[in-house]
Amino acid sequence: MVDFFTPEQEARIIEAIRLAEECTTGEIRVHLETDAKVDAITESKKVFQQLGMHKTKFRNGVLILLEISRREFAIIGDEGIDAVVTEDFWKEERDLMQNHFRQQDFAGGICLAIQQIGAKLKRHFPAEDSGENENELPNTISIN
Repeated sequence: MVDFFTPEQEARIIEAIRLAEECTTGEIRVHLETDAKVDAITESKKVFQQLGMHKTKFRNGVLILLEISRREFAIIGDEGIDAVVTEDFWKEERDLMQNHFRQQDFAGGICLAIQQIGAKLKRHFPAEDSGENENELPNTISIN
């Protein structure tokens, strides 16, 4: 088990995910990795598949992966997102997280990035008018 976030920080992140997903059909996951054998981007693509994030209805899942041992992170989105956004779509969130991480504010950086991701996803993938917005993936933080 990885003790990276306090229970309070973990609860803040899970709540940030829940709130971000209220207005969008997009799905956001946070994953903690230790001792990955490859860089964070490559590992995030593998974890994305392992978590079943490619199975969402609109292919609009987002994964934030932290590789704790090497102090790396990645933000990736599924093909539904990639089809409608520019190549530098995640730059703002990456920069925001880096700034917070440099100050050792990992939970704060992730929560703010999740808020921004939710707002961006809402523009491209708003919650359905019917009021149905199925939570297709768990909001919990996964750990390997």
